[in-house]
Amino acid sequence: MKSVAVIGAGPGGLTAGMLLASKGYQVTVYEKQPFIGGRTSAFHQDGYTFDRGPTFLNMPHILEEMFQLADRRLEDYIELKRLEPMYQLKFKDATIDSTTDQSTMYNNIEEVFPGNGEGYRRFMKKEKEKFEALMPILQNKHDSLLDYLQLKFIKALPKLTVTDSLHDQLSKYFSDERLRLAFTFQAKYLGMSPWECPGAFTILSYMEHAYGVYHPVGGVNKITEAMVKVIKEYGGEVVTSSGVKELIIDRGRVKGLQLDSGEKVFADEVVVNADFAHAMEKLMPKGSTKKYTSDKLMKKSYSCSAFMLYVGVDKKYDLPHHTIVFSEDYRKNVEEITKKKILSQDPSIYIHNPSVTDPTLAPEGKSALYILAPVPNNFSLIDWEEHKHDFKKLVLAQLQERTDFKNLEQHIETEYMFTPLDWENKLSVYKGATFNLGHQLTQMMYFRPHNKQKEIEGLWLVGGGTHPGSGLPTIMESARITTTMMAEKHSKMEVQSV
Repeated sequence: MKSVAVIGAGPGGLTAGMLLASKGYQVTVYEKQPFIGGRTSAFHQDGYTFDRGPTFLNMPHILEEMFQLADRRLEDYIELKRLEPMYQLKFKDATIDSTTDQSTMYNNIEEVFPGNGEGYRRFMKKEKEKFEALMPILQNKHDSLLDYLQLKFIKALPKLTVTDSLHDQLSKYFSDERLRLAFTFQAKYLGMSPWECPGAFTILSYMEHAYGVYHPVGGVNKITEAMVKVIKEYGGEVVTSSGVKELIIDRGRVKGLQLDSGEKVFADEVVVNADFAHAMEKLMPKGSTKKYTSDKLMKKSYSCSAFMLYVGVDKKYDLPHHTIVFSEDYRKNVEEITKKKILSQDPSIYIHNPSVTDPTLAPEGKSALYILAPVPNNFSLIDWEEHKHDFKKLVLAQLQERTDFKNLEQHIETEYMFTPLDWENKLSVYKGATFNLGHQLTQMMYFRPHNKQKEIEGLWLVGGGTHPGSGLPTIMESARITTTMMAEKHSKMEVQSV
């Protein structure tokens, strides 16, 4: 039985662990934190439960497929609730509810943005074609340029729309700038500007409108909890409070890892789910990689970060489960985050109000709210200790002025603030870039760190820093790609040994 050590109990590492354990591998997952989930974890405070990072699930069939591959049924572990509407989008002078019902969505658009309904219908038709062409290559390995000679790659490449930005593509469907933004804000999941994000990523908003947005009862953290259960059912282990100090590498092959405790663990294969750049900088022995040195990592492009405010309030807000508030000058706000790297005085804000759907997250009659403002990553050198309280006041003032979450401060019973420095120092996220490496064309597919590391034999990557990229469904796909490649490797070795 081959042994596999997985570094990091995030969704990528746990998906990989679950798939490998079900194939007969002896799997042990090592997690630095005293809790599982990484960015997809929960924390509890004064009777409230908060998801730390991701707050919804899109394309649940991919999660279902992962459990099916492990010979398990998702519904035996998690209850999913489909959200309708998916979310409410608020501009200074307009509000629209987004729904997967195409007739309702057409009517909503015509009511708020007259004359743009037909553009929505064209969007759903054309983007379906793009999605169906691109999905097979997103689910495929990209460790060789020869992969691009496959027919499915040749058919898909024109759909990448490499010369257009996401905003350019949406401008072909919608004449109203606010509606373009309503279908481009998903670039936030990539931590990128819609004016720089590749046009291929129109499929992100299509995926939401086609497949819907779901809430796991108990929070998104229940997904990672379920994966841990499956790993243990197959005899695997998930060990928390066991940080990895360094990989053990001998003559170009990984042999195992040394824990912070000093203990050495040996394994046939090692899967890294730790934040990619952090892992390359901190876990690789000096001189073991030429491709990902500290200097080279610094030169790569990274996503924005997120300022977080988790608050427990003593009332229920009968408002949408998800609300996105756009700054008055959204382009200026995005450029302040991604180019100028300064704090905006007019931030865009996302509010997660899960207690309206799920009573398990807060005491009766109360709400657990999650408030996020995209901000620069830690290349900015912003002094968060100096600015965080003023920025919190600004965010709460925006909510008071622009939303129906009125008098929020008066109702707060408990709160927890989390800044980009916390993402970096407490959760080991490189430069606090919460959405990992950027998704520029120069950092996608073949040009993204490969699932199988060629410099070091036996070293594999999963998570948002490898192919296909960040976001829960794509992170799970990274684990499927990696574990499939590993199984194929061992299958070939068995054939050769016969």
